[in-house]
Amino acid sequence: MYPEQLVAPMRKDLTTVGFQEFTTSEQVEKHLSEHKGTTLMVINSVCGCAAGAARPGVKYALQHSEKKPDHLTTVFAGVDQEAVAKAREFTLPYPPSSPSIALFKDGELVHFVERHHIEGRPAEMIAEHLIDVFEEFC
Repeated sequence: MYPEQLVAPMRKDLTTVGFQEFTTSEQVEKHLSEHKGTTLMVINSVCGCAAGAARPGVKYALQHSEKKPDHLTTVFAGVDQEAVAKAREFTLPYPPSSPSIALFKDGELVHFVERHHIEGRPAEMIAEHLIDVFEEFC
């Protein structure tokens, strides 16, 4: 587990732009079971590709896309272990990956961006991809 003082700014990077943070498996289960529409879930991480590509890419996509997910959510890998484990159940058959970005429609996974699609790519490329995904599913 990472110390809270280390991850706090990384949590805020998403929560200050409207992401709801889940810290328990029950929160993840309840949201994905009960909420209709589209849910973007970022499995956040302390790694450099989360800071340099995933979070900035997600924020840019949300700022510049005409269509947006109905709900913005996040869990933090290496910190909120039970919430992340539950989120990963919903992203099967994909293997555990963080950071990663999942889009659900009525609780069903419709698109997943794995770490290997984030790592080594600029935030702008992640954003362009997500804008296309939002246009298709939102």
